[in-house]
Amino acid sequence: MDNQTPHVETPAAAETLLALMHAQAEVARLSEREQLFSSLLVSVNAVLWAFDWQTQRMIYVSPAYERIFGRSAGLLLADYSEWRDSIYPDDLDYAERSLSEVLEKGSIEDREYRIIRADGQVRWLSDKCFVSHQVEHSQRLIVVGIAEDITEKKHLEDELQRLATTDVLTQSSNRRHFFECAQREFEQARLQGTPMAFLLLDVDDFKLVNDTYGHQEGDLVLQRIAECGRKTLRRGDLFGRIGGEEFAAVFPGCAPEMAQQIAERLQREIQRLSFQCNDKTFGITASQGLTNLGEQDQSLEALYARSDAAMYQAKRQGKNQIVLV
Repeated sequence: MDNQTPHVETPAAAETLLALMHAQAEVARLSEREQLFSSLLVSVNAVLWAFDWQTQRMIYVSPAYERIFGRSAGLLLADYSEWRDSIYPDDLDYAERSLSEVLEKGSIEDREYRIIRADGQVRWLSDKCFVSHQVEHSQRLIVVGIAEDITEKKHLEDELQRLATTDVLTQSSNRRHFFECAQREFEQARLQGTPMAFLLLDVDDFKLVNDTYGHQEGDLVLQRIAECGRKTLRRGDLFGRIGGEEFAAVFPGCAPEMAQQIAERLQREIQRLSFQCNDKTFGITASQGLTNLGEQDQSLEALYARSDAAMYQAKRQGKNQIVLV
């Protein structure tokens, strides 16, 4: 017979053991949640950040920082100027000013600016930020945010804008975009009392070119004329294809004498063009109508109508010339 006294746990020991088991389970649960949270942060393709406004120090940055900025997170946490120095110089003033606005507005959700990665790439960021309400009662003012790389979106927007404003064949402004820009220049010239010239150009005998050499050769003629415009006009001048074989130009801030010199230079460049098709060589000419903004002009349409009449006068007088009215 076994005389050994059986071990009996006291209620206090049982409660302690149960509490220990619960604590271990909670630690395991928290550890699992922390691992899950860390894996989520690694997979998110946006930079989560937290900034201590008083000390001007970045106190947290997510793993995506190193992927998007191409820079060390450790260096950034040691010195906030790492972020500041990465901002594209032309955008730095806006980025800093808009960040300061979060103090009075509570949140800023429309910040977009460029950064320069360590490898020299320029990227666009959408950087939303807001004051953390969890620390408003404390002495620390913490601004938190999320910065997302929107470079591809910006490139798509630019391409859509280009397609909407550009003549596909000649890569110059299309009619709608040209007249929108011309209207702004007209209003500015009227407001400031500065000179402005308007020019219309039409290719002489363009139908004959198409009929004789084919539409592909005709397209090449239009492309080469657009090249002449880009090469001849000044920076800030407008040039566009407004229909068929007709082009238009606006010379903002251009005195009449200078406008005529530009038109003459363009005429010479067009006269120098040479084309070859089926062992045949041919050239082209153009007729131009040029006019200048006058005190009596109350609309852009008045300039357009005058230059259009002048251009047709050039056609009637033998083509290959400029008529100034």
